[in-house]
Amino acid sequence: MNSLSLYTSESVGKGHPDKICDQIADAILDECLRYDKNSRVACEVLASNHLIVIGGEITTKAYVDVVKITWSILKPLGYDENDFTILSNINRQSPDIHKLVDKSNHHGIGAGDQGIVYGYATNKTKTYMPLSTVLAHELVKTATSLIEQGKFKTAKYDMKSQVTIDWSRKEPKVDNMLMSIQHLPNIDKKVFHDFVVNKIMKPIAKKYHLNTNFITRVNAAGDFVIGGPIGDTGLTGRKIVVDNYGAIAHVGGGAFSGKDYTKVDRSGAYFARWIAKNIVAAKLANRCEVELAFAIGETKPISMRIDFFNTNYVSVEKIYRAVNKTFNMDLATIIKTLKLDEPIYKDTSVFGHFGRDDLQASWEKTNRVKNLLKNL
Repeated sequence: MNSLSLYTSESVGKGHPDKICDQIADAILDECLRYDKNSRVACEVLASNHLIVIGGEITTKAYVDVVKITWSILKPLGYDENDFTILSNINRQSPDIHKLVDKSNHHGIGAGDQGIVYGYATNKTKTYMPLSTVLAHELVKTATSLIEQGKFKTAKYDMKSQVTIDWSRKEPKVDNMLMSIQHLPNIDKKVFHDFVVNKIMKPIAKKYHLNTNFITRVNAAGDFVIGGPIGDTGLTGRKIVVDNYGAIAHVGGGAFSGKDYTKVDRSGAYFARWIAKNIVAAKLANRCEVELAFAIGETKPISMRIDFFNTNYVSVEKIYRAVNKTFNMDLATIIKTLKLDEPIYKDTSVFGHFGRDDLQASWEKTNRVKNLLKNL
């Protein structure tokens, strides 16, 4: 086995403590935007043992009951009012930041912070995502669906997956799949293991026309009865690699969840993915990674770099020229074009922000392919 050919990605379920925090933060953001599109939100959540703390800076005209929203996330996961105490410590956005962001007198929006973001795409899958990342998300989505359908009654929503793909041959091969899933006490571990392997892992491998003779690991650490925030502390934005492309591409310095569209950690990353996906969909390259850098208060990125990993079919100069002609880099235009002031964010907070056919996300559209080809 050539270790240079192995690529691994992971995912986590909606009951994972970090993802509980992400969902709460994004649900609060959505509620703000639903009633006030000019809301400025930087919401952070901590979940530790039986305590949930909601902090950050929010400036909005909307009335948002953050405790009620928090319970709307927790109760479907099997928790009730006896499980958590919820504390809110939310402040208004700093006026120093506000005057840099709100450039209404100049007909623009300035970046809410500095940041380096990345967008990535590959033609190896239909969703233009790394195969290992697609499979890792598929594992937790399938397990979650089976729980919701009542077909996996011994399992709970806190779970992790990990998939390694071997690319040493012409066709990809699954090297191993790993799942850790919270469960009820006193389960039959063999039955549980066999269910995960035969009802989740192997069907997903077959769905993607892959081998089923891979190494399997199910709850390798033993019992997983105590889960969620009671078993491990959760924080907003701690699953940033899961939210992006796995270990296949670079990851920017900032997380996504709980941040409004002026936070370029999020809006810039979505924009970069849109550019990269359209480049690959236009068959200008097999792989593409777009790097954008922003400065606080600036209305456009201060730099852009695109890496084609030597897979481009036309010159780098031509692609750069086409990108600059095709995509308006102005932040206000990015927000308007991608409809980032809509309450669309809670559903992005689990199972990844990219390659999601179920979300119909604006940054996943390949609606700039013709423009790119025309502008070469």
